[in-house]
Amino acid sequence: MAVADRRENLRAADVDRQFVAERLKAAVDEGRLSLGEYDDRLKETYAARTYGDLDVILSDLPGFRPVDSAAIAPASGYAAAPTSPAPESGGRGQFGRQPHWLLGIWSGWLIAVTVNVVIWALVSISNGEAVYFWPMWVAGPLGAVLLATSVSTYLAGGPDAARELKRERRRQRRER
Repeated sequence: MAVADRRENLRAADVDRQFVAERLKAAVDEGRLSLGEYDDRLKETYAARTYGDLDVILSDLPGFRPVDSAAIAPASGYAAAPTSPAPESGGRGQFGRQPHWLLGIWSGWLIAVTVNVVIWALVSISNGEAVYFWPMWVAGPLGAVLLATSVSTYLAGGPDAARELKRERRRQRRER
């Protein structure tokens, strides 16, 4: 999997958070966000860890499009603000019909399990005999959690639908 396929999972830098904060300030100045929404989103911005977290914060503002083909922020800031709307990719990756998010979380699991199995194998080789296969305690529970999360998120329409549902629930709580 190419680095660009995992962009949304990469850690954001302070300069990226600052770019989003400036874009939110511009949205308030334009009348697109209320002060309450601005405050909530600003808190989310400074708590964001990944580009995917930052993408969600700006996703409903015009002139924003995530840098789909880049692994890091462009030199001019977090993401360029194009004049044309972003093309709809449907969240589908180059691996046929599998969504990027699904491939991303399961490839992380595969890497973690592989590292643990390699360590187990090296320990077994150094002992001259196979030791207790402890990597199953990493692979099994984590795999079960990922399977449940993957199935429920996929059935809910993917992570974008889940984020939108979460955003709608937050909006309803604020209105009460």
